[in-house]
Amino acid sequence: MTDRTNRNIIGPRVRLARLSEKPKATLADISARLEVLDVKISVNSLGKIENGWQSVTDKQLYALARVLKVTPNWLLGWEEKE
Repeated sequence: MTDRTNRNIIGPRVRLARLSEKPKATLADISARLEVLDVKISVNSLGKIENGWQSVTDKQLYALARVLKVTPNWLLGWEEKE
């Protein structure tokens, strides 16, 4: 049996940034914003990313940081929010 957890380290911070928005952004909101940047991540896949069940590419990491208005370093846990 393959462990489906811990395939990324950014998931909890993606969720935190998404839910910190006023009003809170839905997974569909984030998916639509990513598509504008030519990065296609489905709502289902975003949920898997937030739960640590799906890996992310560097392009996806950068795009997620842009649409969530945080830095890639913050998503990676290398810095704290200002």
